[in-house]
Amino acid sequence: MTKKPTTSASPNVRTTAKGPAAAAGGEVTAIASNRAARAAERRAAIVEAALEEFIARGFAATRLDDIAKRAGVAKGTIYLHFKDKESMFEELVRIVIVPVVERLTTLPPPTGSVRERVEAFASNFLKEVANTRRGDLVRLIVAEGPRFPAVADFYYREVVSRGIAGMRALIELGIARGEIQQKNLARFPQILVAPAMIAVIWQSLFARHAPLDAQEMLRVHLDLIFGERRTT
Repeated sequence: MTKKPTTSASPNVRTTAKGPAAAAGGEVTAIASNRAARAAERRAAIVEAALEEFIARGFAATRLDDIAKRAGVAKGTIYLHFKDKESMFEELVRIVIVPVVERLTTLPPPTGSVRERVEAFASNFLKEVANTRRGDLVRLIVAEGPRFPAVADFYYREVVSRGIAGMRALIELGIARGEIQQKNLARFPQILVAPAMIAVIWQSLFARHAPLDAQEMLRVHLDLIFGERRTT
């Protein structure tokens, strides 16, 4: 009796059969990845355009049409990423300001002094905020916050409250270590960061009349709190 040839597929055939499906799956993944990358690029362009428009026009006068035009997208594209102008502004604060403040929440190592930590933070704040677009954004909030309570409330939750908590923690640590003698300072942590805020406001209003050496002002301020730095 003649043996009938088997009809089962060989391993090679099965592997080949999977090839097109695997390739198609890879193409789908690549397409999805490309779409996600393009969406992220558009979102970043919208945020950057919003920053420029808010600073140039103010919160009240900024229109979504102007942001879309500057970003090079259709107005409808904005609504794919943001609910409204307020949510866009909140995203700006999260991206531009919040990371700077979050650095304050890290307490100094046991070998580092509280003054060194405060000085490093304040110096970075002056460098990264006071004379940059971040400073323009802070000044915008100070100027228009009273007219837009929701924006001011959000900024307080995301930035101010975190900054105050970080400052208070540093002050309490300084008191415990004997670096700070005035214990009531913990009740008013705003005092510790006051020079940085003065520098932000002074820069836009009075710098052309009386340039401010913010770093030197900070040094004098810290001398008042911690005592004059000893020199060897």
